[in-house]
Amino acid sequence: MIVRFTKMQGLGNDFVVIDATRMPFTLTPPQIRTLADRRFGVGCDQVLVVEPATTTAADFRYRIFNADGGEVEQCGNGARCFVIFVRDRGLTDKREIRVETASGAIFPRLMPDGEVSVDMGVPRFHPDEVPFIGGQGAIVEPLHLDGVTIFVSVLSTGNPHAVQVVPDVDAAPVATQGPAVERHPRFPQRVNAGYMQVVDRANIRLRVFERGAGETLACGTGACAAVVAGIRRDLLDSPVRVAMRGGALTIDWEGDGRPVRMTGPATKVFEGEWEAPAL
Repeated sequence: MIVRFTKMQGLGNDFVVIDATRMPFTLTPPQIRTLADRRFGVGCDQVLVVEPATTTAADFRYRIFNADGGEVEQCGNGARCFVIFVRDRGLTDKREIRVETASGAIFPRLMPDGEVSVDMGVPRFHPDEVPFIGGQGAIVEPLHLDGVTIFVSVLSTGNPHAVQVVPDVDAAPVATQGPAVERHPRFPQRVNAGYMQVVDRANIRLRVFERGAGETLACGTGACAAVVAGIRRDLLDSPVRVAMRGGALTIDWEGDGRPVRMTGPATKVFEGEWEAPAL
């Protein structure tokens, strides 16, 4: 089977994007893992799939598969690439679209300067909505890891996040501690582990160990989660510039009950064809 794809990236968080509006998406998890492999496949952090909407209230359906083959609810950097992709392929001429995801509707909008702004929906804090077993719904929760207790802000910005404040993001134990946080038994669907350094009330630095992908150069939902956590802890004021290893995003959030808005770049890299192995 030949799969036609477009390679895209948002701040170095890279994607293989597949148009499944006319033909169904049929890749299996082993095939997705091979496609995402940087030596044996095309290579990407996530595979993004564009499908027809299931309701007349939306323009498209958006599915996200991590490099490990597992399907997840949301991807912010991918959402920005999504609107560039569907316009480039002639699937729509709208500058703002409504997109179905597993976690609810999002609204990517192509700005006049070429950047993309996305209404990512309202963040959720109740432990059942993250989900987070035994959570108290507090702004900061203790989490025990091999005899060490860390303190995290737990929330969902379309997918689950556990955000720590650290003094120096470069020295944060992302590679060593991140996998343990990701797979902590209190997160039954695993979690994205964020490490946030507050520079001042309008700027942070961030690294994220993403579930199913490892540390990426940028994480859109992670940037949203970090800013929301920082504002709730009275460390930040909206809007906030989030500097990550792949570049920066601007995040706006006006408080509980309000949606988060993310703004940043998205770029097409190349197009190609991949022969899917029979796995």
